[in-house]
Amino acid sequence: MSLTYATVPLQVKGVNLNLSTIHSLNSSPPILFLHGFGSCKEDLADLVIHPTLQKHGFIAFDAPGCGHTTSDNLSATDIPFLVATAEAVLNHFQITKFHLMGHSMGGLAALILAHQNHDRVLSFVDIKGNLAPEDCFLSRQIFTFPTDDAETFFHEFIDRTRKAKSYASPLYASTLRARVRAGAVRPIFESMVQLSDHGHLMEKFLGLPCPKMFMFGEENRGLSYLGRLEEQGVELAMIEGSGHFPMYSNPVEMYRRIAAFLDRLS
Repeated sequence: MSLTYATVPLQVKGVNLNLSTIHSLNSSPPILFLHGFGSCKEDLADLVIHPTLQKHGFIAFDAPGCGHTTSDNLSATDIPFLVATAEAVLNHFQITKFHLMGHSMGGLAALILAHQNHDRVLSFVDIKGNLAPEDCFLSRQIFTFPTDDAETFFHEFIDRTRKAKSYASPLYASTLRARVRAGAVRPIFESMVQLSDHGHLMEKFLGLPCPKMFMFGEENRGLSYLGRLEEQGVELAMIEGSGHFPMYSNPVEMYRRIAAFLDRLS
């Protein structure tokens, strides 16, 4: 299977987008992947060459305000807008049923997407997407390090991130400037915190009728809600030697766990 790169012009909630997409489609319901803040559509692109995952189609895109996607209104870029963009992508490619994967910010957007389209989602791999207030270790910095200047906040955020003693954090920080527009940071982060604090995300996640996996790095093995997820039948996948970014720190184990999860479904 090979990946096709395409720029898709869309209008979402009155905002004009040129969406940078990658896809590899076949007759099977595809995997829709939503990337995290400061990450990119290519984060899980190896799905199309992984021997046991090639039977699945794949769609991903750079979120508005990120990567190679352009937007004429960065201030509109909150989580509900990212969900609406994902729905527009599914409509563009005429996808009715799909497997869903999302990382971090993308995991949160994927959860809202699944909650609103639960009859279309065949499975959900949530890669450390927000489920509770404790998950806002990046996004809550918009409040804990307040400034009215978007460029100043983003510059200082990148500096804090590159100095963090966490798996792959310096690597992640090294690409943030190229992957995120500063004007999109505040609406994204404020929306993530609001939903994590008041959006009843855990109830939404546990209420999804599809099979669910929650993936996290070993640095996050102390999350307070992991026991509750397991008790409610969610498959837990702890990736050794990684933190918030298993696709950077231990991709071999990450893909192995994803493949095993999807194989059990079929």
